[in-house]
Order: sequence, then structure tokens, then C-alpha cells
Amino acid sequence: MRLNENTLLDGEDVVLVPYTAEHVPRYHRWMASPDLQKLTASEPLTLEQEYDMQRSWRQDDDKCTFIILDKHAWADPASREEDCMVGDVNIFLTDPQEPSLAELEIMIAEPGYRGRGLGKEVTRMMMCYGVAKLGIRKFQAKIGLDNIISIAMFKKFHFQELSVSEVFREITLEMTVDDDVRTTLLGTLTEEEYESSRDGRRAGRRAVSETVPVSQHQD
Repeated sequence: MRLNENTLLDGEDVVLVPYTAEHVPRYHRWMASPDLQKLTASEPLTLEQEYDMQRSWRQDDDKCTFIILDKHAWADPASREEDCMVGDVNIFLTDPQEPSLAELEIMIAEPGYRGRGLGKEVTRMMMCYGVAKLGIRKFQAKIGLDNIISIAMFKKFHFQELSVSEVFREITLEMTVDDDVRTTLLGTLTEEEYESSRDGRRAGRRAVSETVPVSQHQD
């Protein structure tokens, strides 16, 4: 999505950055894992196909993708950004007739980063971005029935069971963004220009940040 092609979202333990060609080789190695293919319902791609997919995601109006970075590793100017990658998070606008409906998908690909609360932080950040910047009013999450940890995490965000497919071994959870959700869950989001932040990191400085209120996109 072009909207976030120069957007960095700054969290406590993670930084979310646009998915660029620099990230593709490591992402491709992740998706060679049969376990991740199963969790994400994905088919293995060649490296060239992965580059094509990255270019497509940057241009499509119905997909918003961020790469999750370890903020503390990324703070070291000597660290390559590819080496700081933890996973990715996506918002898919699945229904042209209902543009305020979005599917939320998160993947913590590096095993050493699982179980540390990063998924919860990233989910909160991405929901806030979706509401503030994309006008999202309802989120859905489709999760494999075997992925008990992810199901439990989304339920902590007050997602409710919408449907279960025994054929696809998948549960669909849904959450409507009401005033209470805005007030108690989303809060504000710190946003920076990605290219300035990346170049500044390499030079040992950070770009000026902007705090984006989630109420920005309210009717």
C-alpha cells in the first residue's frame, strides 16, 4: 500500500517499517519453513516470486504490510536492518463494498521472539494505525484451529468468535471498534518518516516523530 511506503511506527520493543526489497531474502527464508507455511496457509514461492509479491504489496490499495523489527537491535547503527527482522503484520481490505472492514494478520517468524508479548504490542499498534489512517471500524482475524496462542491473544483484544470452518481447520474472530475500544485499547501511535529514520539511524540520530491520535479518522 502506497499510504505506508514511507511510514515507520515506533513502539516500546518493536519498530514497524514498510516491506522493502531489502527484507525479501530473509522473508523468503522464513517462508521456506513448513511450520510457517501451515500457520499462514501459504504456498512456497521462489525468490523471484517473493520479490514480485513484495512489489505488488507496495502498490496494491487493499494490502497494508509492515515488517516487524526488534527495536533494541535496530537502535544499533552497526546492525543491518535485515538482521533485526522478527516477523510481519498485515491489514487486508477484503470487501470493496465495506472498506471499513479489515482482516488483521500477524506473524512472529523468529522462534526466539515468541512468547515475549511482541505479538500483543504489534497487534495494538496495527489496530491503532488501521483506525487512525484507514478508517477501519471492524477487524477480523482468521486463525488455524491449532494456533491456540494466537486465538487467545486476539480474544484478549475482545475479538469474538464469528465462525469455525472444520474443512479449513480455521476460526474467524471479529471485533467492532466502538468508543470504548478507542478509549481503552488504542490510544495514540508514534509515527515517523521511514527513510529519514533509517538514514538517521545509520548516522547515529533519529528523525522527528509525530504522535497520531486514533480519533483522527473519526466521523
